[in-house]
Amino acid sequence: MRVRAVAGALVLAAVSLAGCSDQADGGDKDSPPNPFQQAKPLAKLSVPAAYDAGEGWDTALGGVPKRAANVPVVAVPGAGEVASIQGAANGYTTIVRAADTGRIKWSSAPWDIPTPNDAESSQTPGVTVVDQEGCEYIVTYAQGVRGKDALHDGTAVVSLAVYAAEGQGTSVKPLRQIDLPVEGEPVVRVSAYGGRVLVGLGNMVDSGLYPARSFAVNVVTGQSTAYDHPDDLLSPCGQADCARGRVIAATPEGPLVGVDNGGFGLVGHWFSDSVRPSGTERTGDLAPFNGLAYGVIDGHVLAGWQTRDKEDSTAANPMWSVHDLGTGRLQASMTCGYDLNNNINAGNYGSNREYGVVASPDGRYLAAGPVVFDLQRKKGICLAKSGDRKAIMIISIRDDGTAYGAVQQDSTAEGTEPAAVQVDLNEGPDTAKGLGRGTIVPLVTNMKGAGLFLSRDDNGALRVSLRRER
Repeated sequence: MRVRAVAGALVLAAVSLAGCSDQADGGDKDSPPNPFQQAKPLAKLSVPAAYDAGEGWDTALGGVPKRAANVPVVAVPGAGEVASIQGAANGYTTIVRAADTGRIKWSSAPWDIPTPNDAESSQTPGVTVVDQEGCEYIVTYAQGVRGKDALHDGTAVVSLAVYAAEGQGTSVKPLRQIDLPVEGEPVVRVSAYGGRVLVGLGNMVDSGLYPARSFAVNVVTGQSTAYDHPDDLLSPCGQADCARGRVIAATPEGPLVGVDNGGFGLVGHWFSDSVRPSGTERTGDLAPFNGLAYGVIDGHVLAGWQTRDKEDSTAANPMWSVHDLGTGRLQASMTCGYDLNNNINAGNYGSNREYGVVASPDGRYLAAGPVVFDLQRKKGICLAKSGDRKAIMIISIRDDGTAYGAVQQDSTAEGTEPAAVQVDLNEGPDTAKGLGRGTIVPLVTNMKGAGLFLSRDDNGALRVSLRRER
């Protein structure tokens, strides 16, 4: 078993996190944040009909490359906030706005991130949100070197700064700062889908969402656990040749581990072989177990399974299913013509996933690319290519079942934008319709009655926009 508690993780600010709204010393509680002022007219955006293009607010974030590894903005759904990171003269500042008005609720003191390994690097810190023990925390992160000077090489770290989502004041200091020691210059992937922050440490050939090496971080205690060979933790792998495992989500009960060639489970609780949907076989191609853990959201695991070839020896469509994260219990399944491994070239092999897993705010609908489930009706909706209809890739879903997404255009010319589309998941794929050239779809829905949109302004800055629902 190769799991270790990380004694070298430096908890730099040992502040009690007993309450959701506790604030570290240094925040100015008596000075209210400046109210949001819409200095310019609203940006002219073409948005779906469910949103009012003339009602909402905008803000712009400069210095964010078009292909930035980290997008410095995140929705904080429980608190009804939008958090973003902006460069300051002596570091980076986290600014948290009310989603409905755009008013600044609180802002952090400038955060001195680690020195980038490459002096010419334009690395942008990232931000995520985690719900732990019923409290929401905003976590900013960056990688680089601490303690480097003329006499010292310094220590390579991934640094996390933890803030209570329900903060107040200006110049708020983090509740806790955690530096995770790393080697070299890893490709860092941060997520928080299982109730703990997962920090993946990849490389040039293992650079997807779920690298083979990772840390699970408890933001309340500051404790972190490193996973180097997590497949060793799955007991069925002790008697089988499991090829390379990786942590898909970190939970309070332990890690959800997936194996590249098939098989997955919540360590110490359940394994995929006991929760296979009917119509699937135990073993996969050249592997002792079947089943790909695609991703996790809101306490659900989305999984894909190989199925037996057709009678003419051609490949049959994979089986897709949703399982309860804590128990593995099967919640819904369907066959859908979206390939599990995408020809093992990029899409869904190893650490890579072609699409993120998204859900409606109320948790009824769940999707990844063209694979969609209605968990209330325990029914799957396949939006893969069918006849002359192109595959639809889902980006966001409203509680009423309206899903927004895109279809890739046939042109392969650089800069060709996918076409925006919407579909009524209650009625099925035949309701899909294009939204017109230039329409952008929400990245997040139901943010206090508004949708969150991202675009670029005329100066190339990343524009964050909220537009109210009609």
